[in-house]
Amino acid sequence: MLNSTGIIYVVATPIGNLDDITLRAMRVLSEVDFIAAEDTRHSQRLLKHLNISIPLIALHDFNEKQSASKLLKKVLEGASMALISDAGTPLISDPGYTLIHQAHEQGIKVSPIPGPCALIAALCAAGLPTDRFVFEGFLPPKSKQRQDRLALLSEEPRTLVFYEAPHRIVVLIDDLNKIFGGSRQATLAKEITKTFETIYAATLADLKNWLVDDPVRQKGEFVLMVKGQPTTKKGLVLDEDQILQILQAELPLKQAVSLAGKITGQNKNVIYKKALAQQHM
Repeated sequence: MLNSTGIIYVVATPIGNLDDITLRAMRVLSEVDFIAAEDTRHSQRLLKHLNISIPLIALHDFNEKQSASKLLKKVLEGASMALISDAGTPLISDPGYTLIHQAHEQGIKVSPIPGPCALIAALCAAGLPTDRFVFEGFLPPKSKQRQDRLALLSEEPRTLVFYEAPHRIVVLIDDLNKIFGGSRQATLAKEITKTFETIYAATLADLKNWLVDDPVRQKGEFVLMVKGQPTTKKGLVLDEDQILQILQAELPLKQAVSLAGKITGQNKNVIYKKALAQQHM
């Protein structure tokens, strides 16, 4: 046992390539009293690969509230445990929040064992600004809720990062084209660290065409990164209505709409309707 007073280790595991396991993670997983895993059958394959025989206990979205107190009781009695997810860093769009939150409330030590994370791996290879970014994880599966959320994010100046499932990736790209505009730059990373790893950078419009051209490209696990809305030198988000008013005062309607679309990244048809409305105000 690593610590006689009881401790929880939050351990990052490979997201694809099993060689990405760290030496420290291997040591911790081999020495704790038990491991809480999102899917014990999935995690058993990893432990078998690492030649580790430690008891596994299921901790997932459907049982976390009920199981957390039992696991914490074991730790309070002196046991050491590791928390892992199916892949990557636990709690990043994975279960574990309730457990770790209650652990802190009960004065239990929590120690992170860093390692693979799809979010960070994708960002560093995206070719988009990474000094500031917003992680949105999985958006709502229902169309109305997803589009409402994207509308709130449409003027966010920081790089946006999403996770998405294969059966919804095209729908998400469609919504982004509609709300953000097809000229917005984006990078799609799929199957990171796996055999068919692909990282494709393009505009949102081109990205949609790339996915549709070959259905195989729609398979896998996705991280989608979208460049933030352009900002002024003062760091303020550009106001589309103000831009339209200024451009219409100096340019013909068609030219003003075209230029506003290039500046803001918004769909030209949407801007055109706004321009007509402004003229009739």
